[in-house]
Amino acid sequence: MDVFASYGLEWLNLLVRWLHIITGIAWIGASFYFVWLDNTIKPPPPGSDLAKKGVAGELWAVHGGGFYNPQKYLVAPAELPKELHWFKWEAYSTWLSGFALLFIVYYLNAQAMMVDRSVADLTSWQAVGIGLGSLVVGWLVYDLLCKSPLGKRDLLFGLVIFAFLVGSAYVLTHLLSGRAAYLHIGAMIGTIMVANVAHVIIPGQRKMVNAMMAGQKPDPVYGIRAKQRSVHNNYFTLPVLFLMISNHYAMTYRHTHAWAVLAVIMAAGVLIRHFFNLRHKGRIEWTYPAAGVALLAVLAVLIAPKAPTAQQPGVDSAAQFAHVKAIVDQRCVACHAAHPTQPGFATAPAGVMLDSPELVAQHAARIYQQTVQLKAMPLANLTNMTDAERAQVGAWFEAGAKTGK
Repeated sequence: MDVFASYGLEWLNLLVRWLHIITGIAWIGASFYFVWLDNTIKPPPPGSDLAKKGVAGELWAVHGGGFYNPQKYLVAPAELPKELHWFKWEAYSTWLSGFALLFIVYYLNAQAMMVDRSVADLTSWQAVGIGLGSLVVGWLVYDLLCKSPLGKRDLLFGLVIFAFLVGSAYVLTHLLSGRAAYLHIGAMIGTIMVANVAHVIIPGQRKMVNAMMAGQKPDPVYGIRAKQRSVHNNYFTLPVLFLMISNHYAMTYRHTHAWAVLAVIMAAGVLIRHFFNLRHKGRIEWTYPAAGVALLAVLAVLIAPKAPTAQQPGVDSAAQFAHVKAIVDQRCVACHAAHPTQPGFATAPAGVMLDSPELVAQHAARIYQQTVQLKAMPLANLTNMTDAERAQVGAWFEAGAKTGK
């Protein structure tokens, strides 16, 4: 891949990522609003005009200088309005842009972004196939469980799905790089969420509308099914948001037990989301967010990197610098340079350049963190940095990170 193709890919990455964030905000914002609305509306008094019209609940709100009076019909109104707004393209656009981003960032550069030979020696096609297969398997398993008798037992169903996702994380972290494994768990959840919209929620709503247009009474079962899947999507939201940004936090996906780290973070997200769902219903249960925060606090302590050892007397870091610079040149500069030579990189990741002694010294703490403490770099150990080389970088930093000048 020449430099112009890499540069064009960077722009494509930027634009698609921007689109993904915008559409994701629109989808999640609409989802949160309707869950809040559903939990906040109050049923009208029995025998009132609204009750006679079939209104199950309403509320009054003020926003942007205007007053709003949304009303919910449990099945459908007696007369269908001429203009009906459908909330679907927010979900579809988020998934399509997310999949495009997955393709651009990971599938087009699978050897650098997905394959970690210390985990599994895969070809690019094998890695991509595992990634795509996880999305399909995730939806099929989830959908079958929803349609099974287990789907009628909300708490047990939630625990089983949580166990399935954690099990999937365990498998993927033993096949792909930790970064790619996390992103594919996020893509799996995102695929489940959008498939809920496309295959259950919207089709059910269409059947209800079509029944009304034919002069028939809509079957409430479609609304019940749509509500169930909508609630599931609501609880998936915070875990999937973390997974969308997880590639910035190597301390999580590079841990020896990355799947367990993810399990704790997802559990915390679900607990915190449950607090807000209950709060919308008028119940304040601080136990749930407290438990979520406690889980995250304990996790932060458990996965914290070891502090640098005290400087040893007689260790001359300046004398070691030449060896460290040679290691950086061989293992890091292919990507971290003003003009990267590694295919797929038009600019240095995160803007960190290491192609001069001054820049190596400037970024000494970052080099130590990424190569020694987290072992997150080189990316997927693409340049095969050895443990002995990491130890030498560590010794140089712990001795003062001097350059000899």
